[in-house]
Amino acid sequence: MEKSADKSMEILELLAKNSRLTTDQIATMLELPEAEVERTIAELEANGTILSYRTLVNWDRVDKERVLAFIEVQVTPQREVGFEAIAERVGRYPEVKDLYLMSGAFDLAVLVEGRSMKDVANFVATKLAPLDGVKGTSTHFVLQTFKEEGVILSDGEKNRRLVVSP
Repeated sequence: MEKSADKSMEILELLAKNSRLTTDQIATMLELPEAEVERTIAELEANGTILSYRTLVNWDRVDKERVLAFIEVQVTPQREVGFEAIAERVGRYPEVKDLYLMSGAFDLAVLVEGRSMKDVANFVATKLAPLDGVKGTSTHFVLQTFKEEGVILSDGEKNRRLVVSP
Protein backbone atom coordinates (compact mmCIF):
# COMPACT_ATOMS: atom_id res chain seq x y z
CA MET A 1 0.00 0.00 0.00
CA GLU A 2 1.40 3.39 -0.88
CA LYS A 3 2.20 6.01 1.73
CA SER A 4 -0.61 8.37 0.65
CA ALA A 5 -3.21 5.61 1.04
CA ASP A 6 -1.82 4.79 4.50
CA LYS A 7 -2.19 8.42 5.60
CA SER A 8 -5.70 8.59 4.15
CA MET A 9 -6.65 5.47 6.10
CA GLU A 10 -5.21 6.90 9.32
CA ILE A 11 -7.17 10.13 8.82
CA LEU A 12 -10.35 8.17 8.12
CA GLU A 13 -9.90 6.06 11.25
CA LEU A 14 -9.40 9.15 13.41
CA LEU A 15 -12.45 10.91 11.95
CA ALA A 16 -14.58 7.75 12.30
CA LYS A 17 -13.82 7.73 16.04
CA ASN A 18 -14.24 11.49 16.53
CA SER A 19 -15.56 13.67 13.71
CA ARG A 20 -14.98 16.80 15.79
CA LEU A 21 -11.19 16.56 15.47
CA THR A 22 -9.78 19.62 13.77
CA THR A 23 -7.34 19.38 10.90
CA ASP A 24 -4.73 20.86 13.23
CA GLN A 25 -5.32 18.11 15.80
CA ILE A 26 -5.16 15.39 13.13
CA ALA A 27 -1.97 16.88 11.69
CA THR A 28 -0.37 16.86 15.14
CA MET A 29 -1.47 13.28 15.86
CA LEU A 30 -0.13 11.99 12.54
CA GLU A 31 2.87 14.30 12.34
CA LEU A 32 1.74 15.73 8.99
CA PRO A 33 1.47 19.27 7.68
CA GLU A 34 -2.04 20.64 8.29
CA ALA A 35 -2.35 21.59 4.61
CA GLU A 36 -1.83 17.93 3.65
CA VAL A 37 -4.56 16.83 6.08
CA GLU A 38 -6.95 19.48 4.70
CA ARG A 39 -6.20 18.42 1.12
CA THR A 40 -6.65 14.72 1.93
CA ILE A 41 -9.98 15.31 3.68
CA ALA A 42 -11.21 17.45 0.78
CA GLU A 43 -10.28 14.66 -1.68
CA LEU A 44 -12.03 12.03 0.48
CA GLU A 45 -15.17 14.17 0.59
CA ALA A 46 -15.03 14.85 -3.17
CA ASN A 47 -14.64 11.19 -4.15
CA GLY A 48 -17.48 10.03 -1.88
CA THR A 49 -15.34 8.20 0.68
CA ILE A 50 -16.44 10.58 3.45
CA LEU A 51 -20.21 10.85 3.11
CA SER A 52 -21.18 12.81 6.23
CA TYR A 53 -20.18 13.73 9.74
CA ARG A 54 -22.41 12.47 12.54
CA THR A 55 -23.05 12.89 16.22
CA LEU A 56 -23.84 9.83 18.30
CA VAL A 57 -26.74 10.70 20.61
CA ASN A 58 -27.90 8.72 23.63
CA TRP A 59 -31.62 9.16 22.88
CA ASP A 60 -32.58 7.65 26.24
CA ARG A 61 -31.41 10.92 27.84
CA VAL A 62 -33.64 13.06 25.62
CA ASP A 63 -37.38 13.52 25.91
CA LYS A 64 -38.17 12.18 22.44
CA GLU A 65 -40.43 9.26 21.77
CA ARG A 66 -38.79 6.89 19.33
CA VAL A 67 -38.91 3.19 18.58
CA LEU A 68 -36.30 1.18 16.71
CA ALA A 69 -36.94 -2.17 15.08
CA PHE A 70 -34.80 -4.61 13.14
CA ILE A 71 -36.79 -6.18 10.36
CA GLU A 72 -35.62 -9.34 8.66
CA VAL A 73 -36.85 -9.42 5.07
CA GLN A 74 -36.92 -12.39 2.72
CA VAL A 75 -36.98 -11.33 -0.92
CA THR A 76 -36.89 -12.86 -4.37
CA PRO A 77 -33.91 -11.45 -6.25
CA GLN A 78 -34.74 -9.98 -9.66
CA ARG A 79 -33.15 -11.22 -12.85
CA GLU A 80 -29.99 -9.28 -13.82
CA VAL A 81 -30.14 -6.92 -10.82
CA GLY A 82 -30.25 -9.37 -7.92
CA PHE A 83 -31.12 -7.76 -4.60
CA GLU A 84 -30.06 -4.24 -5.52
CA ALA A 85 -33.32 -3.09 -7.10
CA ILE A 86 -35.45 -4.00 -4.10
CA ALA A 87 -32.79 -2.71 -1.68
CA GLU A 88 -32.81 0.61 -3.50
CA ARG A 89 -36.60 0.85 -3.17
CA VAL A 90 -36.56 -0.05 0.52
CA GLY A 91 -33.72 2.36 1.22
CA ARG A 92 -35.70 5.32 -0.14
CA TYR A 93 -38.22 5.20 2.70
CA PRO A 94 -37.44 7.87 5.32
CA GLU A 95 -38.28 5.40 8.12
CA VAL A 96 -35.33 3.22 7.07
CA LYS A 97 -32.18 4.17 8.98
CA ASP A 98 -29.91 1.29 7.93
CA LEU A 99 -30.17 -1.44 5.31
CA TYR A 100 -27.93 -4.47 4.85
CA LEU A 101 -27.77 -7.47 2.51
CA MET A 102 -27.29 -10.53 4.74
CA SER A 103 -26.32 -14.14 4.46
CA GLY A 104 -28.42 -16.76 6.21
CA ALA A 105 -32.14 -17.26 6.70
CA PHE A 106 -33.17 -13.81 5.46
CA ASP A 107 -31.86 -11.50 2.75
CA LEU A 108 -32.17 -7.93 4.02
CA ALA A 109 -31.79 -6.51 7.51
CA VAL A 110 -33.61 -3.20 7.85
CA LEU A 111 -33.31 -0.86 10.83
CA VAL A 112 -36.47 1.24 11.04
CA GLU A 113 -37.27 4.18 13.30
CA GLY A 114 -40.75 5.36 14.21
CA ARG A 115 -42.50 7.35 16.93
CA SER A 116 -44.28 4.25 18.25
CA MET A 117 -44.54 0.49 17.80
CA LYS A 118 -47.75 1.14 15.90
CA ASP A 119 -45.89 3.43 13.45
CA VAL A 120 -43.30 0.73 12.79
CA ALA A 121 -45.95 -1.96 12.41
CA ASN A 122 -47.86 0.28 9.99
CA PHE A 123 -44.70 0.85 7.94
CA VAL A 124 -44.11 -2.90 7.67
CA ALA A 125 -47.74 -3.70 6.84
CA THR A 126 -48.42 -0.92 4.33
CA LYS A 127 -45.06 -0.13 2.75
CA LEU A 128 -42.49 -2.89 3.19
CA ALA A 129 -44.39 -6.19 3.10
CA PRO A 130 -46.49 -5.34 0.00
CA LEU A 131 -43.43 -4.59 -2.17
CA ASP A 132 -43.03 -6.84 -5.21
CA GLY A 133 -40.42 -9.45 -4.40
CA VAL A 134 -40.90 -9.43 -0.62
CA LYS A 135 -41.67 -12.98 0.50
CA GLY A 136 -41.80 -12.38 4.24
CA THR A 137 -40.78 -10.18 7.15
CA SER A 138 -39.97 -10.65 10.82
CA THR A 139 -39.91 -7.61 13.10
CA HIS A 140 -37.79 -7.34 16.25
CA PHE A 141 -38.29 -4.26 18.43
CA VAL A 142 -35.28 -2.79 20.24
CA LEU A 143 -36.05 -2.66 23.95
CA GLN A 144 -32.84 -1.00 25.15
CA THR A 145 -29.56 0.02 23.54
CA PHE A 146 -26.42 -0.75 25.53
CA LYS A 147 -23.74 -0.05 22.93
CA GLU A 148 -23.90 1.77 19.61
CA GLU A 149 -21.15 2.32 17.04
CA GLY A 150 -18.56 1.04 19.52
CA VAL A 151 -19.66 3.38 22.32
CA ILE A 152 -21.14 2.05 25.58
CA LEU A 153 -24.23 4.11 26.39
CA SER A 154 -24.49 3.40 30.12
CA ASP A 155 -24.50 6.30 32.52
CA GLY A 156 -21.93 4.64 34.74
CA GLU A 157 -24.36 3.72 37.50
CA LYS A 158 -23.58 0.55 39.38
CA ASN A 159 -26.00 -2.34 39.38
CA ARG A 160 -28.52 -1.48 42.12
CA ARG A 161 -29.90 -5.01 42.57
CA LEU A 162 -29.54 -6.53 46.00
CA VAL A 163 -27.12 -9.36 46.39
CA VAL A 164 -28.92 -12.62 47.09
CA SER A 165 -26.97 -15.08 49.16
CA PRO A 166 -28.02 -18.41 50.69
